[in-house]
Amino acid sequence: MPSPFPGMDPYLDDEAHWPQFQHQLVASLYQILLPGLVDRYRARINQRSFVTEEPLFTSIIRQERQEEYIELRQRTDGRLVTLIDVPSPTNKKLPQGRTAYFETRRMARSQNASIVEIDLSLQGAPLLDYSREGLPEWDFAVTVTRCTQPERFEIYTSTLAKRLPRFKVPLSPDDRDTILDLQGTFARAYDQSNFADKIDYRQDPATKMSDTQLAWIADWLKQMRLR
Repeated sequence: MPSPFPGMDPYLDDEAHWPQFQHQLVASLYQILLPGLVDRYRARINQRSFVTEEPLFTSIIRQERQEEYIELRQRTDGRLVTLIDVPSPTNKKLPQGRTAYFETRRMARSQNASIVEIDLSLQGAPLLDYSREGLPEWDFAVTVTRCTQPERFEIYTSTLAKRLPRFKVPLSPDDRDTILDLQGTFARAYDQSNFADKIDYRQDPATKMSDTQLAWIADWLKQMRLR
């Protein structure tokens, strides 16, 4: 059974579901990307590890975390061409998570690689700093930074009410971009993890959201006859 939402499912933006969702989304991105790569490239899944600390009453909760991301590399010399990363709520909310995420980005920039950020979390502060002036309001965004123009962002946006975008994944500057359909990738990740049987859509999402977002979610689920 597919997600009842037209695009990203906000119920996945939750500590109970996000780690499995992120793992499956990265795996699905990898599987869908492979046929679009020419013989010059290979894709691999890499992982960052870090420890977070969060206060709980009079204690500090320490947790080891692992997050996966995709590297596209030249077959001939192994040079990193493109980093594809999916920031987690932890990356956006906790200082240790932000530091780990920025270190992955710094590594890619130091190798003159292009960077693709797929931000599907409504929580925390954005990890990229750019003006939204003149841009439409959005809930989710894919941001592409090309190695040839590292200070320029290509931004593909979506909202709770819209499907996730198709976007260009840059390869080497002398090669054609490959196109990725994020909605189709999301649908594969949702189905393969069987989230339809794990989420109770009769309840509000567990994560903090705006009143406007919660009202839209409730109204949509009523239309879908899940409330």
